Amino acid sequence: MTRTVLILGASGRFGHNAARAFEAAGWTLRRFDRTRDSLQQAAQGVDVIVNAWNPAYPKWARQVPDLQRAVQAAARATDALVIVPGNVYVFGAATPAPWSALSAHAATNPLGRIRIEMERGYRQSGVRTLILRSGDFLDTRASGNWFDSIIAKSLPKGVFTYPGRPDVPHAWAYLPDLARATVALAGIGRDLPTFCDVPFEGYTMSGDQMAAELARVTGRPLRLKRMSWLPLRLAAPVWPMGRSLIEMSYLWNTPHSLSPDRFAALLPGFRPTPPNEALAQAISWQA
Repeated sequence: MTRTVLILGASGRFGHNAARAFEAAGWTLRRFDRTRDSLQQAAQGVDVIVNAWNPAYPKWARQVPDLQRAVQAAARATDALVIVPGNVYVFGAATPAPWSALSAHAATNPLGRIRIEMERGYRQSGVRTLILRSGDFLDTRASGNWFDSIIAKSLPKGVFTYPGRPDVPHAWAYLPDLARATVALAGIGRDLPTFCDVPFEGYTMSGDQMAAELARVTGRPLRLKRMSWLPLRLAAPVWPMGRSLIEMSYLWNTPHSLSPDRFAALLPGFRPTPPNEALAQAISWQA
C-alpha cells in the first residue's frame, strides 16, 4: 500500500533531506508551498506530516504558536502522524547529560521556553506526534548551518574555526541519517505512543575531536581558531538575529550528548554512517 507524506519546509535543511529519504523509500511525496497551497487541503489523505517549517529565531515568538495550531488542525482532520525535528534547546544548561526523553525541560531562556511550550502543546493536543530530537546538523550541501558557515568555512586554508570551548562534547546529527531514521519511524508510526519523544544520538564530538577527524579526512593539518563573539555582541542591539545567536551560545560551552536508548529500542537494526564518512560528505561542497 502506497503511503503519503506531506513535508512542510521541503526546501530547508531537514525538509530537503527528509523529502529525498521518503522518495527513496517509495512514499508518495507532497511538498507544501506556502505561497499557493492550503494546509488543510494539502493534508487531506496523508499518512504523515513532517513539520520542518523553521522561521528565523526572531520570528519564533510570533509565528511558532500559529504554525503549531495549524499543523495540529490539519493532522487531526486526517489522523496523520506529525513528525517534528526536535532540538536540544528545551533542556538548558542545568539539565545533566546525556539528554533523554526523561530529562527535565529546564531551559529558562526565551527560545528554549518557546520550544518547551511548543512540545507541551503537541503533547496535550491528542494529535499523534513524534519529536525526533537531534543536535546540530551536518549537511551534504552548504545550507547555512553552524558547520558549513563557520566551522568548515576556512578548512581549505587549513583553519578550523570553533564557536566555543574546543574541549566540550557537543551533539551532532548527519542529516541523511536523521532523514533515514525519520522514514523508518514513520513506518512504525501506528505502533508508537500518541506522543513520542525520541532522541537521535548522532555523534558526540568536542571541537578538538572534530578538528582531529577533519584533519584525517582532508589529509592536512588544521589550526584550531576560536570564533570571536564580539562582532555579534556589538551588532546585537540593532540586529535581532545576533541577539538570538548570543542567547543560544551557551550550548557551545555546555557538555551535552543525546541518549541512544529509546531510539535503539525502536530501531535496533539502524546503522549510522561512520563519522569520518559523514564529515567527508559534509565538506564535499568545498570541492
